Formats: sequence, C-alpha cells, structure tokens
Amino acid sequence: MNKFFKLEERGTTVSKELIAGLTTFLSMAYIIFVNPDTLGVAGMDTGAVFTATILAAAIGTLIMGLYANFPVALAPGMGMNAFFAYTVVLVMGYSWQQALAGIFISGILFILLSITGLRELIINSIPPVLKHAVGTGIGFFIAFIGFQNAGIIVNNDATLVAVGDFTDPNVLVALIGLVITLILLVRKTPAAIFIGMIATAVVGMFLGVVSLPESIFAPIPSLKPTFGALFEALPTVFTAKMIPVIFSFLFVDFFDTAGTLMAVGSRAGLVDDKGHLVDGDRALLADSTATVIGSVLGTSSTTSFVESLTGVEAGGRTGLASVFTAVCFLFMLFCSGLLSVVTSAVTAPALITVGILMASSLGDIEWKNLETSIPAFITIIMMVLGYSIAEGIAAGFLLYAIMMVAARRHKEVHPVMWFLAVIFLAHFLFL
Repeated sequence: MNKFFKLEERGTTVSKELIAGLTTFLSMAYIIFVNPDTLGVAGMDTGAVFTATILAAAIGTLIMGLYANFPVALAPGMGMNAFFAYTVVLVMGYSWQQALAGIFISGILFILLSITGLRELIINSIPPVLKHAVGTGIGFFIAFIGFQNAGIIVNNDATLVAVGDFTDPNVLVALIGLVITLILLVRKTPAAIFIGMIATAVVGMFLGVVSLPESIFAPIPSLKPTFGALFEALPTVFTAKMIPVIFSFLFVDFFDTAGTLMAVGSRAGLVDDKGHLVDGDRALLADSTATVIGSVLGTSSTTSFVESLTGVEAGGRTGLASVFTAVCFLFMLFCSGLLSVVTSAVTAPALITVGILMASSLGDIEWKNLETSIPAFITIIMMVLGYSIAEGIAAGFLLYAIMMVAARRHKEVHPVMWFLAVIFLAHFLFL
C-alpha cells in the first residue's frame, strides 16, 4: 500500500488518509440528497437517482484514487444538475433521457480532450474573465433556484418575481435552515452544508412540515428506471439546437475540473516546478470517465468536488484518501430511508450556500476593463434571467468577440473563440 499510493514519498500515513477521506465525504455528503431532489423535478425516479448518485460518486472517486492517485472526490456536480432539470428539461422541453444523452456525449468529448493535446488548446483559448463569469453565474443560478424552491422568491405577474410569504411554515423552515448553515459556514465548521441540512430537517420536524422517517436504513433503490435510459434517446440529440447544451455541459465540467484539480493539487504539493499537476492527465481522464459512467447510471455530470480541499487540509495527500471517501459513499446506499425527510425546504439552504461559495469568482473579474467586464456581466445576468447556463455562456462568448473588436483588441481573441462566436451567433439567429 505504501508503494502503490506513495504514502511515505508524500509524507502521509494510512491514518491521515483515513481522516482526510472521511472529512471530504462529510463535506460533500449533501449531494446524496440534493441531487435526487433536483433531478426529481425533471421527472426522474428519486430512488434510482439516489442510487445512481452514490454509485457515480463512489466509482468516479475510486478511479481518481486508484488510477490517478489524487486526493480528490467526485460526485454529480451542483449547477449542472440544476441546468439539467430546470433548463434543459423544464424550459427547453427535452426529456430527461435526452438530457442524459447530452451528458454522455459531453463526457465522451471530455475523454477525447483528456487524451489529446487539445486540452491545452481549449484551456488557453478561453479568457480567464469568462471562466470566472461562468462560475459566478452558475452560483447565482443555483442560489436563485434555492430561493424559489424555498418559497422565499415567488412568481409575480406584474414584476416577474416577488418576496414570498415568510409566515408559511415551509418558508420559515428554509429561512431558519439557511441562517444555521451560514453561521456554521462563517464559523468554518467542517461539513457545514451537510450539518445544516440535518438541522433544517430537524427544525422542519418540530414545525410539522417534515415527516419523521419510518427508518434510516432501507433496501437499496433499484437503478432500473434510469440505468442505460440514455441510449434510446441518443439518436435524437444530434441536432443544432442541442449543440449549446452539450457545449455547456462540457465547458462547465472541463473547466470546473481543471480548476478544482489545480486548487487541490497546489494545496497538496502535487504541482511540479513548471506549474503542472503531477499525473494531471490521469486525473482529467478519471473525471471525464466518471461523467460517462454517471450518465449511464442515470445522473447529471459527475465532476471533481472542490470540497476535497477539506480533506487535503486534514492531511490527505494521495489517492488513498479518495478510496476511503468512496467507501463512505457506498455505505450510504443503505440509507435511502432518509430521502423522505429531504424536502425542497431542506435542500434550499444547501443550494443557496453552494451558490454563495461559487459566486466568489466575482471578485476576480476586472470590472474597470469594460471590453471584458461587459461580456462577463452579460454572461452572469443571462444565466439568471434567462434561466439557462447555456444561454448565458452563448451571450457572453459572442459579446466578448464583439467588444474585443470594438476595443481594437481583436488580435488577442483566440481562433477557438471566433469559432464559438460564430456558432453562438447562429444559435441566436436561427434557433
């Protein structure tokens, strides 16, 4: 074990990796319950999604640990699951099977990027300001959905949106849960989001809006409703209208993974003198493979979780920490009885909190540089008001090319960005 995971070489021990793996699991365990609740909105069987979420997380994390020897855990990502359910299915009208097919195709493309030199080309072609804008926009989008699910923000025919009824017990539960979660976050409590969900559920039980679970342990829900469902829909997604959707799945997964791996690798001392990740190619391939496997199982894009940093801070330095995290996920397969207490009011504080954390990229945008900050702003605002990550990316990328021409900086625009600008212009004009 010492030789395989390079424990001594990286200055760690089995016990340190165990603590790190458990810490990472607790920090991201909320996804086990948030993901089924989110994808359930798209009409998917929540029990099957529960099982698919855990298996995708466990398998992806095991691949990352055993193949890449990287202290990073994976699971279906926040943002992509909301885009999947609320935009691709509810707004655009695709079936959830077609949405899974889109995830599958994006995963295959991600694998191709991971095993070829194209990955460097793509990474270098997208300006940092747009990467920050996309991350921020997704944060606002997730938070907006959380406010809606909680009833804190409601529909209004005159103004589109308005503040909800704070005397409603469900709204009250969500508000109390949000305050508790944010207090835990500010106090730097490990697993703040997960603990906040538990506290919210308990408050809901006291107020009578959340039922007590009949049992914690229950038989593992069947995967049959979602397993392989994408393959029947696969031939129907090769359309021009689906291109921005698939690109959005790919773009967010690819750059979110690259950013997370670099952040975790830097903290774990896994970046060489040239600034390259140790076994970074293997880590990218592990992540992209996990996305493909997750789509077959029946869940949205499986990606590296930045919460893995908590495990690194606890001493994790190798893939053994990931193996321990994967084992923790597998144990949760027997806890489906808890799904009954995870209502929208319970998951809303988690959505809003994750949105707040993702929006931190807002500070990395140079707002005084108008030719880049204008497209960044449009990317963010279009994601929220257009209720679509894809529309935000399309609008922002197209406007970036236009603004750079206006500023006479067109020579700085990468050819890939020109190509994408043409694609997105066609999207707005003809689709």
